[in-house]
Amino acid sequence: MKVIDLINSNGQTAFSFEILPPLKGTGIEKLYDTIDTLKEFDPKYINITTHRSEYVYKDLGNGLFQRNKVRRRPGTVAVAAAIKNKYSITVVPHILCSGYTQEETEYVLLDLQFLGITDLLVLRGDKAKHESSFIPEGNGYHHAIELQKQINLFIQGIFVDGEQLRTSAQPFSYGVACYPEKHEEAPNMDTDIYWLKKKMEAGAEYAVTQLFYDNRKFFDFVDRARQAGITIPIIPGIKPFAKLSQLSMVPKTFKVDIPEELAKEAIKCKDDASAKQLGIEWCVKQCRELMAHGLPSIHFYSIGAVDSIKEVAKIIY
Repeated sequence: MKVIDLINSNGQTAFSFEILPPLKGTGIEKLYDTIDTLKEFDPKYINITTHRSEYVYKDLGNGLFQRNKVRRRPGTVAVAAAIKNKYSITVVPHILCSGYTQEETEYVLLDLQFLGITDLLVLRGDKAKHESSFIPEGNGYHHAIELQKQINLFIQGIFVDGEQLRTSAQPFSYGVACYPEKHEEAPNMDTDIYWLKKKMEAGAEYAVTQLFYDNRKFFDFVDRARQAGITIPIIPGIKPFAKLSQLSMVPKTFKVDIPEELAKEAIKCKDDASAKQLGIEWCVKQCRELMAHGLPSIHFYSIGAVDSIKEVAKIIY
């Protein structure tokens, strides 16, 4: 079943989570440990992130440095296939504009077609660390909606060069990202919502939010989206607060606010253990309120938070 069908057919708020492919040169066992830890809560799907190549500088030892392009976390497609084969859970690889040409995207879609993986999350992705602003790779795309158009053409059986597929195309379905506190590059919330509606009209079947800690901002965002004519499910993305350092790191990295109530309680924490417990309690409160509003699904960002998510899930599911 497609993600949208799994969401719509579930009798209660569905559970899902996102994982990170292992670093180059390491095994998949740690990912399996994550899934084994969380599978008791009946995840309807698992997202697998994709990471672009970055430039690194190798010291040649003679006063010179060599600039190399390295993908530190390859294997999104392979990880998705391995999880699907081992656990028979729906997998959702991320498809990015960032770091990919049109042809490279096409190869990814072909690989997924061969593997029978039909669900995608379509994203622009982050700018490279060495860039001051987002720059597409070669003939790649500036925006997710452009990437959607390529995927739509692939579904119709058309390659980027206009050539026709010789076999029937895989019927991909996909979701997109959205931002309850506005994408950092959007000039205002109205513009952000305008483009979310355009992504819906281009074929997105659901949207998953950036992480947030203030449910009021999520509910306000959903209300504004509905008023703008956006009808697809909007799935909250949640990650438990886990460390004292996140009090300053989370707003800087993800461009989201820590609610005043949570910040006041976090300041009282004497160590990361007490901060982690606070994060679990806050997350339970968040999720219960979201579930009370009839949300069809909650999506958890598991990186660095697997144990906390398990504790939350034990209480709310």
